[in-house]
Amino acid sequence: MTITLDTARTVIEAGRAHARDTGCKPMTVVVLDAGGHVTAVEREDGSANKRFEIAFGKAHGALALGLGSRALMARAEQQPYFIAAATAAVGGALVPVPGGVLVLENEQVVGAVGVSGDTSDKDEAVAVAGIEAAGLTAQPG
Repeated sequence: MTITLDTARTVIEAGRAHARDTGCKPMTVVVLDAGGHVTAVEREDGSANKRFEIAFGKAHGALALGLGSRALMARAEQQPYFIAAATAAVGGALVPVPGGVLVLENEQVVGAVGVSGDTSDKDEAVAVAGIEAAGLTAQPG
């Protein structure tokens, strides 16, 4: 099982709607399939130029270690050398702050969503809103 393009588009559309409704800054939303491949991405007008790399790192890190990026942040606080080594092991694509959320369907990981553009907590809320709107389960931490 993995996230389809249509599902990824739903996640992005619903996430962006949540961002607008809650007054977030311009967002970049990245949806990865279970293999870590980009299924869909949108960068809103005004989103900073490196938000893709940050959003991708949040989602990719979550998939790589099987934990939402909120949990990775807690792990980084407890074991900074481990997170530094893991970041190097995955080629730098691991951003251990909230906003990278695992996507589950029938209790199986089918992908991840990474969001960047506002505070990490707001980024995470955008990801969760998009995932849940698509009828899937969000695992942020």
